[in-house]
Amino acid sequence: MKQERRRWGQPRLVIPPTKLGKLASMDEAGLNSNEFQKSNEAKTKKARASFPFLAIQGQEDLKLGMILNVIEPDIKGILIIGDRGTGKSTTIRAFANLLPDIVVVKGDPYNRAPISIRKTVPFQASKSVGENLVHRVHSSYLRIQSDRIEVKPMPLVDLPLGATEDRICGSINLERAVTEGEKAFEPGLLAKANRGLLYVDEVNLLDDHLVDILLDASASGYTVVEREGVSVRHPSKFILIGSGNPEEGEVRPQLLDRFGLYTQIKTVEQPLLRVHIIDSRVDYDDSENVWRNNYWAQEEYLKEKIERAQYLYKCVELPENLKQAASRMCSALNVDGLRADLVICRAAKALAAFNEENTVTVEHFKRVSQLCLRHRLRKDPLELIDSGRRVDDLFAVSFEESELV
Repeated sequence: MKQERRRWGQPRLVIPPTKLGKLASMDEAGLNSNEFQKSNEAKTKKARASFPFLAIQGQEDLKLGMILNVIEPDIKGILIIGDRGTGKSTTIRAFANLLPDIVVVKGDPYNRAPISIRKTVPFQASKSVGENLVHRVHSSYLRIQSDRIEVKPMPLVDLPLGATEDRICGSINLERAVTEGEKAFEPGLLAKANRGLLYVDEVNLLDDHLVDILLDASASGYTVVEREGVSVRHPSKFILIGSGNPEEGEVRPQLLDRFGLYTQIKTVEQPLLRVHIIDSRVDYDDSENVWRNNYWAQEEYLKEKIERAQYLYKCVELPENLKQAASRMCSALNVDGLRADLVICRAAKALAAFNEENTVTVEHFKRVSQLCLRHRLRKDPLELIDSGRRVDDLFAVSFEESELV
């Protein structure tokens, strides 16, 4: 993995060859590291104007949940429930500057990776099989099509509360239909969110039929559109992020279970901390550039740490006894289905990768247990124990039985 030394002394990761299909080097693909460096520097100057992510006080569960989802998208998103004015949207939009870069086909409205259409490139058949042949096919495709490849930040798409079904799924381009006489499909928000994040504010107020669309797309990774005789099926694999205020209504149980992680944000009560947060916001509004420059180096380092964790994730080992203990805890909590078992194992592995550790430990499971399980417990109106407390109690029992604590 190539590295270059930055002026603040931290190594910056240049996109590794595996990101472009197991290439031996980016020079061989016609895309050298200098081109990527210039592209990254240009994007840094055009960073989205938002409050620095690392300057946000508290909300550690929310921050961790966002990071874990980017490391392992199969965690399937995060739901943030909290009072008004607690910084839910601010934190999510601030995280946009930490999203890793993705390699896409230039001009593709679905953000598809170049390697996903490599079979369209003819190549000379060979008797040799295995990685060498695959390597030649990949590098040949990228060398030929290098002018059609670009690197851009992972998209963060906002789904407004008043969005229509056509805006979300896509519609027919009426202008082209009238002027050119052909039915052209205009991609919607789900297409733009492919390989990125889809943020739904006030998700608890979203119309039921739109919720069904999100559930179908989130589960299958594809969106199917049938409009005016046009049938389109395009990829829409995204990380679903939702936020809402519990006073305005509850989230549908079907949608609640689809969020891999869940966190509650409460209003800060300590007077000194409230004053500190207010002063920070006022100072940021008065001097945005100074604030962003102060946190730029730290956020770049965190961004590179997330990128490293994405590649370390598959190398992290998950001991069998820990998996059994996690499943025993999920069974004791009487959660529905097996999503809880999958999510807690994936989240623990992602946390280990983020900490640059080779093996998942009990501490990793303990840190993510409430994030993964709290929203999956069945509600009992006579239950006096908080759901988070129940998770902690059964965690200790389940892992002690395996002699792990």
